[in-house]
Amino acid sequence: MQSRTADNPPLIAVAHGSRDPRAAATVEELLHAVRLTRPDLDVRTAYLDHAPPTLARALAGLDEAVVLPLLLTAAYHSRVDIPGALREASARNPRLRVHRGETLGPHPLLVTALERRLAEAGVTIGAPDTAVVLVSAGSSDRRANAVIARMARQWARSRPWWSVTAAYASAAAPSPEDEVVRLRRAGASHVVVAPYLLAPGHFADKVERDSLKAGADVVAGVLGPAPELVTILVERYAQAVHRSPDVATA
Repeated sequence: MQSRTADNPPLIAVAHGSRDPRAAATVEELLHAVRLTRPDLDVRTAYLDHAPPTLARALAGLDEAVVLPLLLTAAYHSRVDIPGALREASARNPRLRVHRGETLGPHPLLVTALERRLAEAGVTIGAPDTAVVLVSAGSSDRRANAVIARMARQWARSRPWWSVTAAYASAAAPSPEDEVVRLRRAGASHVVVAPYLLAPGHFADKVERDSLKAGADVVAGVLGPAPELVTILVERYAQAVHRSPDVATA
């Protein structure tokens, strides 16, 4: 077993946060798996909203840390909220040095995790009669939504699915229910929904309810503590820790 050393600064994983307690429980389950994989790391949790601790609180007492967003796309939270929280932490501790990591996605292993969840729900991976709706939370940032659309196109090219198309639970179109209806009208005999969501909560419940009501055959589970996400987190940590740290105001 590796021992914790100064060469392994603490990993602060920053999740969005939710009023739904299932979300925090899922985040903790994911990070527990990271701790089992890397027992040499001090792994801590922080939340941007709705749950403690804040990022500034998680960084308290540290002079160096790796901050990794538990976010599936780079959008407002990673571009605005996290830098703002780091400025707050820097005001409290001007010596603080932060290695900022990338968001979880995009990453090729995320499609593997999505297929894992579909298979668990009984879907035959790559079935030519099956149309897949890839559903993200959606964002007011068009760049983030474009990442999901590109991910759907790449997934469609990698498997003989009937189709893979993107939908968004909020802030963008089409909605998952509208996309399910469109695919049915287009002749898809089997429509399944793959939530590109980290944890249970409002969006996951809405996607499942509305998609099934619209005629989807299957709605897979959220990504949660899938082993692929553990691998991505460990990889993002390694990438970040080898970058020169910034003072938190960056």
